[in-house]
Order: sequence, then structure tokens, then C-alpha cells
Amino acid sequence: MPTTLKTIVTAQIEAVYKNVLDLGTPTDNLLKKVKIELADGTGANSADRMFHDQRTLAASASEDLDLAGVLASPFGATLTFVELRAVMICAASTNTNNVRVTRPASNGVPLFLAASDGLDIPPGGLFLWSCPADGKVSVTAGTGDLLTVANSSSGSTVTYDVVIVGTSA
Repeated sequence: MPTTLKTIVTAQIEAVYKNVLDLGTPTDNLLKKVKIELADGTGANSADRMFHDQRTLAASASEDLDLAGVLASPFGATLTFVELRAVMICAASTNTNNVRVTRPASNGVPLFLAASDGLDIPPGGLFLWSCPADGKVSVTAGTGDLLTVANSSSGSTVTYDVVIVGTSA
């Protein structure tokens, strides 16, 4: 029986902003929620591949996540992503150092605008990118398939969770 994938990516910010005054408390309530639903498949608004893992990097270490033919699905099948639909990386709150995510200068997947672009995820922080449209972030084996994750400093390890959702065609 073939595998199927249904994915819901949700980003939400909920806040209550108050100004405590002598005779009243004006309040601004905010709830901004964006939900992207992906059906099983390879076209727009769909995905059929997923990788997820918890990983640990030694002090000052880095690793390249190869999105074309190296990572394995939860069922043990080798994954080759052709397009990305969602990337989430969460840094453990117990980390001392940041988790650094970059597009490597050579063979980097174009998740960030230019080679060597990226960002630091502080302890307890997260990075989430998602887009349901076709052709926005393509993975090209051998020339555009790497995402580098690094420990930003020396002295201690970092742990991070990673989830990558995409298509096989």
C-alpha cells in the first residue's frame, strides 16, 4: 500500500496588550493565525515527502542536510525532495549556543536569497517557513540540495528539531 501525506502548517501569534491606568485598563487583543493545508500529491497545495528528526551538534560543529537522496522518511525510505513546502527548525531551550541555519555557498538549496545567507535561532526559538505554491523553492540534486545547520559557538552542544515537508516531483 502506498504512503500518503496530509499536512497542516499553522503559524499563530496571540497577544494581549494592556495599558494599566488609574481609572481603566485599555486592552488590545490580537490573534493572527495563518493555516496552510497541503493534500497528498506533488502539485500546488500538496506534498508527498516528509523528514523529521531531533539532532545534536558538538561545540562549533555543523552538518549539511542533503535534501536529495540522503535523508530517510519515518518509514526508512530514502527521500529526494524536488520542491519544499515547509521547513521548521526549533532550538532546544536548554541550549547555550544558537542554532545557525544557512544556505551554503556551494550547492545550497535556495531557501535563503543568497549563498551564505541564514539566521541564528536562539535557545528556545524557532524558524518556520512555508509556501503551498509550486516552483518557489526547488531542490536540485548536486547543485542546490544542501541546508547547513551549525552550532554557533564553542563550549557546548546544541540540540534542534527539524521538520521538512516537500514534493517528489
